[in-house]
Amino acid sequence: MKICRNLVWMSLVLGLSCTTKNSEESVVDYTPFVNTFIGTGGHGHTFPGATLPYGMVQLSPDTRLTGWDACAGYHYSDDTILGFSHTHLSGTGIGDYGDILFMPFTFPTDDKHAAPGTQPVSFGSKFSHKNETASPGYYQVHLDDYNIDVALTATKRAGFHKYIYPEDKEAALLIDLTHHLHHQKNEDLLIEVIGNNTIRGLKRTSGWAKDQFVYFYAEFSQPFRHTFTTNTPPSPNQKKLTGKNVQVLLHFDTKNQPTVLAKVGISSVDYAGAEKNLKSEIPDWDFNRIRQKAKSTWNHQLGKIDVKTDNKQQKTIFYTSLYHASISPNLFEDVDNRYRAMDHQIYTSEQHTNYTVFSLWDTFRALHPLLTIIDPERAKDMVRSLIDKYDKGGVLPKWELSSNYTGTMIGYHAVPVIVDAYAKGIRDFDVEKAYEACVHASSYDTSGITKVMHSSILHHKLMPAAKHYKNSLGYIPSDKENESVARGLEYAYNDWCIARFAGMLGKKEDSEKFFTLSKHYENYYDPESGFMRGKLLNGSWRTPFNPKASNHRSDDYCEGNAWQWLWFVPQDIQGLAGLMGGREKLITKLDSLFSMDSSLEGRNVSADISGLIGQYAHGNEPGHHTTHIYNQVGQPWKVQERVDQILQSLYFNDPNGLPGNEDCGQMSAWYILNAMGFYSFLPGSDQYSIGRPLFDEVTLHLKEGKTFKIKAANNSKENKYIQSVTLNGRDLEQPFFSHEEIVSGGELSFIMGDTPNKQWGTKSPLLHDVHPR
Repeated sequence: MKICRNLVWMSLVLGLSCTTKNSEESVVDYTPFVNTFIGTGGHGHTFPGATLPYGMVQLSPDTRLTGWDACAGYHYSDDTILGFSHTHLSGTGIGDYGDILFMPFTFPTDDKHAAPGTQPVSFGSKFSHKNETASPGYYQVHLDDYNIDVALTATKRAGFHKYIYPEDKEAALLIDLTHHLHHQKNEDLLIEVIGNNTIRGLKRTSGWAKDQFVYFYAEFSQPFRHTFTTNTPPSPNQKKLTGKNVQVLLHFDTKNQPTVLAKVGISSVDYAGAEKNLKSEIPDWDFNRIRQKAKSTWNHQLGKIDVKTDNKQQKTIFYTSLYHASISPNLFEDVDNRYRAMDHQIYTSEQHTNYTVFSLWDTFRALHPLLTIIDPERAKDMVRSLIDKYDKGGVLPKWELSSNYTGTMIGYHAVPVIVDAYAKGIRDFDVEKAYEACVHASSYDTSGITKVMHSSILHHKLMPAAKHYKNSLGYIPSDKENESVARGLEYAYNDWCIARFAGMLGKKEDSEKFFTLSKHYENYYDPESGFMRGKLLNGSWRTPFNPKASNHRSDDYCEGNAWQWLWFVPQDIQGLAGLMGGREKLITKLDSLFSMDSSLEGRNVSADISGLIGQYAHGNEPGHHTTHIYNQVGQPWKVQERVDQILQSLYFNDPNGLPGNEDCGQMSAWYILNAMGFYSFLPGSDQYSIGRPLFDEVTLHLKEGKTFKIKAANNSKENKYIQSVTLNGRDLEQPFFSHEEIVSGGELSFIMGDTPNKQWGTKSPLLHDVHPR
């Protein structure tokens, strides 16, 4: 039996590792170029477990519960697995989820591995990375303490577990609803045994998401006996347990069959939804079939971009980035199209797929623009989801989680996501409702917001008085509102997006109004210091002032300092140059940003300020556009230098391979776009800014069978400078091209060299005409 067990396990690890072929075609296997452990070390906050592109389920091991680096439940430095839960966030700076924990174990056991704050009786096990592997849609590990082999795979809405128990031990499984990440409050927990191989339950919690529902329905390949773990002895034949501390132990007879399979469907709607999700997506017990299907799904997603390079490390970083950029936002509707909306009522989605986990402060910059290229249908559904959240909740979300407003971060960045899609021809949504939602987001209007706010603090986060001040005074007083400079700069950009939206819709008066609001960034610029500064209600500058200072989430900036926030005026670089005394002075200051020392000062410097080159902080999002400012002022060779430096020095094929939090795909989306040779400098416009192509050839597979090829001749690590560019055979004189030129198909060709060509792209630099006519 031991030989049989080992053969089964070898087939799990090795059986699906090669390129697949059939009689008609050869299918490229991209999954070997994905390292799901990138970002699981350092502060990347990613997870290595099984999920599908934008799936509802993220079935992954949990190794810690608290602390900043427990946001995804797993950290590469740990050596104990607490169990395998079905929901995880990817790369966030705040933790939640970790729902419905399964942990296989054997009797007898003890609590010698118990960690404070974990299960009342810990069933965790030591493990080694030597016996742990993962690939897109699949995860496996050996639990050393119990000699159990675990394999996991997933469908969109269900997780599939495979446990191989030792033959000389009593096999058991803990299902723990009490388990969660980051100090959530368990409001209502329920487990119910409804058959000798079937169990279901509900987990309702209050955490970052203030009111989250997760229903589950689980089936097992073998019958079980069950024991509820409670402080009082369970009654005979008890089938249900409710409360705020709910676990059940399942006991299996594995003498004749050491393998136990578990299938788990989840839903935010109800038990019937979880059951239907499971039975629709995993109707049988063929684990390898589901694993193969997951692999095929990922190959389809990863194959949307094909790169050619001899550098395997860079290829792995690229496809892992595409993997991470394809995890969220997450599907948030059942197979019957029912979903829980922002008012927490249940609806049926008839015209779009509903999504959750909108980390908009991060993802408006590159992730959503990337989707407009490689997945416009999904981009459309995400816009429709945002409009639905406005319709059901009363306001566009800033950071939405499981149909909960969290109010996290600043700005109203659902606006650029909507406007960027519209500007790029993705318009199959309720445009007037979308415009109404955008205008409402800019105004200080608390009427009509859903009562599902849970607290006055959250209400203030969604409709801060900062909006009142920016609309009435033209600036946000720093003695009245926290992070006033960062808010003011982002509001000005958001209002530019609305002005552009109004202009495209022919709403001239509104366009003029919001264009005026977009110029309010000027009110934060102090010509004496040369920085954007906090201004008091009486009109004087806040003192003392130190441009290197940071006091995390308690100063005039947001997760940054004055050096990093000076540049957040992507909509009007020409105007910013005017404030700074002209183009040459802006260039000098921008050069200083990258060349000065990286020291930070303050009593509570933000840990988010990371990935430093000088004072430029790539590990956090506010500066992600900054390198491309050089294109706006006629020095594109400096874009090429700095983008190359970031690509080569801040991303690695390593668990600690990210410069900061992954942030739901944004950190990776920046890499994807820039490695291809361009960036979404100004979401809301239809223009892309050219940087430094990293690969010899990239092919984007677009709608209707079209392709857009990017070729770089004479390309190498040393040859990072563009000598010339052609687009579809015509010379491209400036470092910009349009979205339409990508999606129409064609070829962008670079000739590279080892010295800057200071003639290319400099004759009449494009300084965006910010007035959206």
